[in-house]
Amino acid sequence: MSSIKGEKIRNIAIVGHGGEGKTSLCEAMLFNGGAIDRMGKVTDGTTVSDFDELEKSKKMSVYASASYLFWKDVKINVLDLPGFYDFEGERAAGLRAAGGALLVVGANGTVPIGAETIVDYCLKIGKPLIIFINGMDKENADYLGTVRALQAKYPTKLAPIQIPIMENGKMQGCINALQERAYLFKENGPVEIPIPEEMKEQVEEMKAQLAETAAENDEVLLDKYFETGELTREETIRGIRVGIATCNTIPVMAGSALQNRGVINLLNEIVTYMPMASERGEILVDDLTNDKVLAIRGADDDAPLAAQVFKTVIDPYSGKLSYIKNFRGTLKSNSVVWNSNSAQEERIGQVYVLKGKKMEPVDELYAGDIGAVNKLGATNTGDTLCDAKAKVLFPAIHFPKPTLFMAVTAEKKGEEDKVFAGLAKLGEEDYTFSVEKNVSTGELLLGGQGDTHLELLAKKVKSRYGVDVKLAEPKVAYKETIRGKAEAEGKHKKQSGGHGQYGHCKIRFEPSEEEFEFAEEVVGGAVPKSYFPAVEKGLRESMAKGPLAGYPVTGLKATLYDGSYHDVDSNELSFKMAASLAYKEGLKNAKPVLLEPVYRLKIAVPGDYLGDVMGDINKRRGRIMGTDTEGTTSIITAEVPQAEIKSYTMELRSLTRGSGKFVSEFLGYEELSNPELAAKVIAAAKTEE
Repeated sequence: MSSIKGEKIRNIAIVGHGGEGKTSLCEAMLFNGGAIDRMGKVTDGTTVSDFDELEKSKKMSVYASASYLFWKDVKINVLDLPGFYDFEGERAAGLRAAGGALLVVGANGTVPIGAETIVDYCLKIGKPLIIFINGMDKENADYLGTVRALQAKYPTKLAPIQIPIMENGKMQGCINALQERAYLFKENGPVEIPIPEEMKEQVEEMKAQLAETAAENDEVLLDKYFETGELTREETIRGIRVGIATCNTIPVMAGSALQNRGVINLLNEIVTYMPMASERGEILVDDLTNDKVLAIRGADDDAPLAAQVFKTVIDPYSGKLSYIKNFRGTLKSNSVVWNSNSAQEERIGQVYVLKGKKMEPVDELYAGDIGAVNKLGATNTGDTLCDAKAKVLFPAIHFPKPTLFMAVTAEKKGEEDKVFAGLAKLGEEDYTFSVEKNVSTGELLLGGQGDTHLELLAKKVKSRYGVDVKLAEPKVAYKETIRGKAEAEGKHKKQSGGHGQYGHCKIRFEPSEEEFEFAEEVVGGAVPKSYFPAVEKGLRESMAKGPLAGYPVTGLKATLYDGSYHDVDSNELSFKMAASLAYKEGLKNAKPVLLEPVYRLKIAVPGDYLGDVMGDINKRRGRIMGTDTEGTTSIITAEVPQAEIKSYTMELRSLTRGSGKFVSEFLGYEELSNPELAAKVIAAAKTEE
């Protein structure tokens, strides 16, 4: 396949919640463009986009995939992005490469789960957007209700440009109000028909709405609209185009991906309205050669190379494959480029364009296009590849931090290193999970975006590296301390022929602001100074287990104030043992209490859910420390015990229909003051022991 210039390229990311039909729509687009001979099905595991075995087994998109088709001599690069919350990182990476987004929503008469979040994100990053209302072939499909629900959320932005022609509750065709043309869907594609008489009034109403929307995007058009109350068709189209490019207008279309209805009309609108790769907005980069910020605009093939890796795939057999968006210049096969992140040269072998898992070799990749290169040794996701004589650095791709953690172990003993090695390899292609050791509990924690994400990571380790992984709820790293004073005596005496053992000490225990303090008030040499370190060591070792539930002890001051020794039988071991005995006795009588870890949460939710989320935090023994507002989003700062937020990722999603997000950081330890909860923790610890 020959390479294509930027003005003939549209880079479109297909987005939406899981199950709305994104992959099916991608399949229909590829089929209509002649890129495939027949439409595959998600249920059969035969689609171009979902080619990974895990995706086939789950019947859902897990990874961002790239494919392309030609429509009206225009190359449309289609990035099919996962819709499930757990794979938000794939969506962020794919949208960096896309020039516009196509949001797929179901015709259910409501704003579907996750749709609002995606629209807000696209508007925030300035990504032009089209909404495709899918499933118009289903019984009770509600196009107008869905449009009204979306308009209620975005009253000044929605521009429905289609009116469905319905028959027996199903979409049989559509009217394009901008073009004033009507079509019926036939097996060989849409057939133009006269606009039905009974729908002409509705068309006129929609034309007026579109003219008003168009006028709001252009001052000249606005002046004319105020003077005459109307715009020509060409003026309306121009205003809508400007609105799409500036993210002030979101056109709405409809159809059925599974039945391949309305998809040809959609392709026509993508070519007509979505931005060319050569005219997309500015992206600011660091100009390393001249030490300044540089705005890259358009797609100049003759300028120095500036490209970014937006996705990495690690294959155990074929190695690393880097997905690349070329923003400027020409990326050539068998060339040498500069990696600005690793500050070293990279040798480019063969450049490819992608059609799902199929890799097609090309000699060069022009500015604005999307392709791939394999076996780049020093290049990772987010890295910049550029001309060594014009070094630039693209901004990093933002990936969400892990919010759900599970303890990870190998099913078979002795294979822990293999599990860790497998996860480390997966970390090269997925920046949204982490592996870390909890020093307090000794557990290896796998952190990710949700339970589905962690489950699939475990399956990937199994399928790629042959190691069975076990996930379990992580332990809470409780601690113990004391709230009172107590004195205790420890005497270790043993005689079994020859030298015996003798150590005797009296110790006072009390709370401390520090983790551990050791002091001595011995007078008259009752305990020789040479044994003081042994006493301290015995106490420090004993603090690993508290008197209540065997959790580590903190906040303890121990003062050695008396004791006795034997000239022959006393030694360091004896005093160490004596200190341990005093510790066990003393802490029982010093009002021991449990301490639990507490985290600070920053929770972002739409204002509609503020009350529900705050009420839920209170139920979790949390404290609301404050609230703030950013636009329509409410930010809640709260302090919550770790035991109450183990699965908060999924619970917050459920509470906010997927729109809530949070980050957390460890704050410190506080007393577990609820007697019933403390009793349960103690009982569970003793049972486990």
